[in-house]
Amino acid sequence: MKRYRDIAGDGGSDIVGQVEAQQQRLAARLRDVHAIVAVVSGKGGVGKSSVTANLAGAFARTGARVGVLDADLNGPSMATMLGVRGRTLVVGAAGVEPPLGALGIRVMSMDLLLADDATPLTWQAPTQAEAYTWRGAMEANALREFLADTAWGALDVLFIDLPPGSDRLATVVGLLPALAGTVVVTIPSDVSRLVVRKSITVAQGLKAPVLGVIDNMAGMFPGPGGEALAREAGVPFLGSVPFDPALAEAADRGEPYVAVAPAAPAARAFTAIAARLGQALLGPRS
Repeated sequence: MKRYRDIAGDGGSDIVGQVEAQQQRLAARLRDVHAIVAVVSGKGGVGKSSVTANLAGAFARTGARVGVLDADLNGPSMATMLGVRGRTLVVGAAGVEPPLGALGIRVMSMDLLLADDATPLTWQAPTQAEAYTWRGAMEANALREFLADTAWGALDVLFIDLPPGSDRLATVVGLLPALAGTVVVTIPSDVSRLVVRKSITVAQGLKAPVLGVIDNMAGMFPGPGGEALAREAGVPFLGSVPFDPALAEAADRGEPYVAVAPAAPAARAFTAIAARLGQALLGPRS
């Protein structure tokens, strides 16, 4: 595969210079972010986005400065879950200001750029066949712009909520100056174990540290849970989150469950998991 530098005669567009300048801007933008964590699964339907929203909320409740980037460009949900859907983006001197969601969490999502509920994400190309061919490159460029153009400010943790598919992590790792690690989400089922195990393999191959596995919706399914998967893969097990329909209801209202029902078993599980992650990422906090 040719790289940008291998292409002769770019018509004066200086595409190499543009990409390099944007990458430098991205690195400068993230310089004050202490830890970047990718939340991955590989399988859809495991509640990965609700896990991301509640981990972000649990960190924010301790006083940590938290941001969330919704990297699911085709099915964005973080703007809804963190209560910023419908907000108008403001461009300031420092860049695009991420709306402040629940608990002061800074949020950026493709959902904030779409015209309405019925508007899908479409890529501009002479034909849709060509758009499909170049979709991977265009998605990577869109994520690069989100990271480089958003005025994240100083953050303790920036969570990146990745879409399903084990290949998406490689795109993010290629964009970031550093990734503190990945959190892998699964549910108690054989199908999930088979799919999510591949995501762990990909993360290990990319040298993206696996911070641990979270078993979501525990008690809802009879299959093998995340603890067995973590043991099989030789990675830490962060904990189980019991199934609670009220968690989804809170997400629909734009409220992290850890904020509205902190004593509920699922919320306590998220709080405990966030505490373990915090020790790994930020060290002891007073």
